Amino acid sequence: MKFINIGFGNMVAAHRVVTLVSPESAPIKRLIQDARDGGRVIDVSCGRRTRSVILTDSDHVILSAIQPETIAGRLNGLTDQDNEEDEEE
Repeated sequence: MKFINIGFGNMVAAHRVVTLVSPESAPIKRLIQDARDGGRVIDVSCGRRTRSVILTDSDHVILSAIQPETIAGRLNGLTDQDNEEDEEE
């Protein structure tokens, strides 16, 4: 199982991530509020401004203070490593 650092020592399982988005649009703000009402929000921003929203396959919404591009790069880095390992076998 591979984990991605999403800031401040917090990790998320890479295979559980469905999408990674910016929190600026109105639909995403509504999605966050609906998840808050349903108790499905995990806020790992440590009181800082939310810069990315991670949606998981279990319908949890994770709020992070790390830029989406940074997290995407970490995800892509794992994907590239996995492909290299598959080619070596």
